[in-house]
Amino acid sequence: MKQTTSKVKYFIYARKSSEAEDRQVASIDSQIAELMTLVGKSALDVVNILEEAQSAKEPGRPIFNSLLDRIQNGEAQGIICWKLDRLARNPIDGGRIAWMLQQGIIQHIQAFDRSYYPTDNVLMMSVEFGMANQFIIDLSVNTKRGLKSKAEKGWLPGLAPVGYLNNRYKEKGARDIAKDPDRFPVIKKMWELLLTKQYPTQKIWRIATEDFGLRMKSGLPISISKTYEIFKNPFYFGDFDYMGTRYKGKHEPMISESDFWHAQEILGNKFKAKPHYKIFPFTGLMRCGECDGTITAEDKVKHQKNGNIHNYTYYRCTKNKNPECSQGCIEVKELERQLIKEVEALEIPSDFHNWALECVRAEYSLDTEARNIALANNQRDYKECIGKLDNLMDMRMAQEISKDEYEDKKRALMAQKAHLYELISDKDGAIEQQITKAEKLLDFARDAKEKFITGTLEDKRSVLMQIGSNPILLNKKVFIDIEKPLLKIKEAASEAKRITERLEPIESLEKQKDLEQMYALNPVLGA
Repeated sequence: MKQTTSKVKYFIYARKSSEAEDRQVASIDSQIAELMTLVGKSALDVVNILEEAQSAKEPGRPIFNSLLDRIQNGEAQGIICWKLDRLARNPIDGGRIAWMLQQGIIQHIQAFDRSYYPTDNVLMMSVEFGMANQFIIDLSVNTKRGLKSKAEKGWLPGLAPVGYLNNRYKEKGARDIAKDPDRFPVIKKMWELLLTKQYPTQKIWRIATEDFGLRMKSGLPISISKTYEIFKNPFYFGDFDYMGTRYKGKHEPMISESDFWHAQEILGNKFKAKPHYKIFPFTGLMRCGECDGTITAEDKVKHQKNGNIHNYTYYRCTKNKNPECSQGCIEVKELERQLIKEVEALEIPSDFHNWALECVRAEYSLDTEARNIALANNQRDYKECIGKLDNLMDMRMAQEISKDEYEDKKRALMAQKAHLYELISDKDGAIEQQITKAEKLLDFARDAKEKFITGTLEDKRSVLMQIGSNPILLNKKVFIDIEKPLLKIKEAASEAKRITERLEPIESLEKQKDLEQMYALNPVLGA
């Protein structure tokens, strides 16, 4: 039931952070532009507009706290925001807002899509705040999982050591570590000096900073403590430690492993025995279906009485979450047999792959005219908006409007201008991204099985990670929650194989046309 808001004064609160939680959220200017439209339609009395560029996952945002304090002092009684999660993503701030609303201190919260009043059931608000908080928790868990996955792929999560650079120009998830052309040769020379046994560490540090001019990215000379840190870091021979585990890196080593351990003897560093480890393709990717523990792998050697020796690899639950977990182990050949079956279900014939790609490109080209019309309209509106800004400046110069009126109108127009610019800039990019995404999906479905069977250890891991999230191992069976786009591919793959097998071998152009027609007429493939 709509309640009266005629005497309520409002603060507009717009927030966006640069962190992953808000990556898909509209910009602050876009939020304000939409909210000002809402204000005009509902005739709401706005006291002030508050903007904040900070994450809401923890309490302590100064502008947000000021907002609630000013409402407590009676400056306003309502809040206008884009979504409820703009106000809070943690239980402390969410609880404070809910309490103030229940007490009538806040008389109305107007979001873009709904309203909240003191007489409403606060349970729904608590659920929404709870969902926002859970999003932050899930994001943290997924981030840690993503970083661990990156380490397992052979790339150090975080900042590369001196002499190397993080490649920030590749797509997220594919960023690697490369040599720093300026510092790599100098750091390598430092190792060479150390291995001669003729230069103490302090002398090497002086040579590096004074003779070679070694500087950090900040421009300051490298410190003596950083020099010791370099000489103790296994990253330089190809390994790295992450969260207590040693990983084999894919970056280019600077020195050999034997040189590294020789250097430790020279420095007198006491390390544990050199780590001996074997990397298994599916560790770190699966969870136990009974206790949610991690799945590990180990080699076993069985000696028969006749003298024969057999080597086996088993995957099992670590039982780190529940020592009483009853799950047994599964031999790697049986595990791979089940995984190949899952991958095989997604495999599409090459003929269908080519036909589907043509369909995708044709579909996106059909609405070219509509896209061009929309683009032209947005470009026209953008030019009109710039014209209005120019006129507004002329009105201010002629003192036809006050400074406050000028600032209010300028803010609204600048927000509109930013929004239109985003639409103009993103039009073609979004289409290209959709086409590229579809092409990658179809390529994966065509090649995944062969890549899994004949590829490297990393290829097997990559295929399993792309199929779905959180594979479960339970009672010696693998269960995979297949990604939604691949579910459609799986359904299409079955139909495409059935049709292709009926017409094989496809040796003539006529048969090829018949095949494509059957694809198009099929209710699953042609939908």
